[in-house]
Amino acid sequence: MIRIKAGVPHRRRPRTSSRRSRCALTLGLPTVWGAVAVSYKFGCPLAEQNGLGARIVTSAVFFAVGTGLIIHVRRALLRELRQARKVAGAAQSVLLRPLPPRLAGLNIAAAQLSADRGASIGGDLYEAVATEHGVRVVMGDVRGHGLAAIGTVAAVLGSFREAAHDEPELGRVLGRLDRALARHLRERARAEHPASGLDPDNPVAEEFVTVLLLEIAGDGELRAINCGHPWPYLLSGARVEPLSRADPLPPLGPFPLPTDLAATDCGQLLDGESLVLYTDGAEDARSPQGHFFSLPEALTKAGRDRLVSPQTILRAVFTALLRHTNGRPTDDIALLVLRNERQHRLTSGARGTARSATYDPQPTNYLQRPLL
Repeated sequence: MIRIKAGVPHRRRPRTSSRRSRCALTLGLPTVWGAVAVSYKFGCPLAEQNGLGARIVTSAVFFAVGTGLIIHVRRALLRELRQARKVAGAAQSVLLRPLPPRLAGLNIAAAQLSADRGASIGGDLYEAVATEHGVRVVMGDVRGHGLAAIGTVAAVLGSFREAAHDEPELGRVLGRLDRALARHLRERARAEHPASGLDPDNPVAEEFVTVLLLEIAGDGELRAINCGHPWPYLLSGARVEPLSRADPLPPLGPFPLPTDLAATDCGQLLDGESLVLYTDGAEDARSPQGHFFSLPEALTKAGRDRLVSPQTILRAVFTALLRHTNGRPTDDIALLVLRNERQHRLTSGARGTARSATYDPQPTNYLQRPLL
């Protein structure tokens, strides 16, 4: 609500006047400095003398003028840079918005490390929303990294934020993501080749997105659809294991989706357990000596305390990653940690059932595989 004091008219100061004053200041100071230098050169008798003292004074005057111009230009550039970073930060926070610390009884922490300096987001994407179907989470990785992949990230995330609420089944959510990605790639192709159509050698034709869709029901039941993405790690105390070993679908983009998109049943997320979703930049990170980063080892160290929070896990893993890569990761890295704090009281039998789903000898589709 906007409140205005009675009797005092509210007048908004026009922005054009402030912009004009800034432009006048930007152009006026160099003009003044230049006028001072020209006036000294042609109007001061000292500048026409050839003695050592006169030369020293002339050099000092021109040095002061040049220094003033450099300082003025530097300040103007820094001011423009701060404004550009402010605008870019606002746009990036809208695209990859911060997740709430708690969502439907789940404690959540997420962060991304971009391979491009100055960018807070890149080719990785994640989102978590509470819906009537449960908490739905997406984690994805666009081909390539950095600022060039932001357009694809926006298309996939925008589609997920709507489909997660509209579609009752994860398979239909994935179908919406696939159609949104196809539209985005077609629009890029038309923009880059408006006359001749899509060039087969164009990078758009080879672009793909790995996607992991996860649904956590109110009782902790886990269902997932994986399209070429690494499976999350399940943390139960100091025990770290993959959530599933099922074969994933191909990534979105190059191949059509199968007609039957049944989600994989991944058991239950019990009270006190955590899931760590990540992009392949985490496990592909290398040290200067060429050694790969061991994400399970870092998670084991971070999860020794059963009461450890997702924020602590996130901080510990990113610290280990930056130390391993000497502060220079070569790919975008995203991590999302979810911890169940719904205080469910499950019996040991229910716990065993949740972690020992058996293989169905006659699966309805090839997503049904032996679970842990």
